[in-house]
Amino acid sequence: MTIEANTRTIESDVVTDFSKKMSYGSYLHLDELLSAQVTISQPVHHDEMLFIIQHQTSELWLKLVLHELRTVRESLMRDDLGFALKGIARVKHIQKSLTEQWSVLATLTPTEYSQFRDSLGNASGFQSYQYRAVEFMLGNKNAGMLPVFASNPEAHEMLETILNQTSIYEEFLRFMARQGFAIPERIFERDVSTSWTLDEDLVLVFKEVYENADTNWQVYEACEELVDLEDNFQLWRFRHLKTVTRIIGMKRGTGGSSGAAFLQKALELTFFPELFAVRTIIGR
Repeated sequence: MTIEANTRTIESDVVTDFSKKMSYGSYLHLDELLSAQVTISQPVHHDEMLFIIQHQTSELWLKLVLHELRTVRESLMRDDLGFALKGIARVKHIQKSLTEQWSVLATLTPTEYSQFRDSLGNASGFQSYQYRAVEFMLGNKNAGMLPVFASNPEAHEMLETILNQTSIYEEFLRFMARQGFAIPERIFERDVSTSWTLDEDLVLVFKEVYENADTNWQVYEACEELVDLEDNFQLWRFRHLKTVTRIIGMKRGTGGSSGAAFLQKALELTFFPELFAVRTIIGR
């Protein structure tokens, strides 16, 4: 009886010499990327590696979210709603990955985290400028956040630029106006550096869209995609809150915030209030 080896023969055309060719590792700069997980606890605690990779991975995904949202905004400005929706669809998948990875961090027990938490000093996710940039692009703007990034000129400049730009939502409303929808003129005259607040007249515009979805299908679909985007963001916030509560209870955050209580307040924030308010009056 012949027993075949449990191996796979390397095909003759497979490239194996990368002395003068670009490899997978060189293309992705893996030497640089995989050397960035530098633990600082003394003695080094086993679970600090998890903590670092969790947050570095989140920042990579946030970088892609920003990349996509910039294109979404530009697409809306040139009336290419289809391409904008393609970008939003991709962001929704990224959000799913971001939310699901909280379950990995949740394997960190309170005792394990307490053994290296002091090594973090005042470092905190609150200081993630990419996260703030995403919030700003979606309409939750807060100029009071800028001083947090004063020591990082590049991050400060990026956030200040986004703060003074129209949000994704505002560009969607401008798109709707160009399509003939009766968007209140004052919306286009508002200070775009301020956080979006509910406009009752705009709710009525969306009521018309929803109650006549068959004749407003593209805009109707876009509205639901934006609702998905906000729902996903709130799920991420909720999982963040529950993971923090599971690991540190009601302790203060390393960055000086009230911790879980501060995160709880974020659940009250909304990006697209009219798209939720309209649900109350549909059918009246």
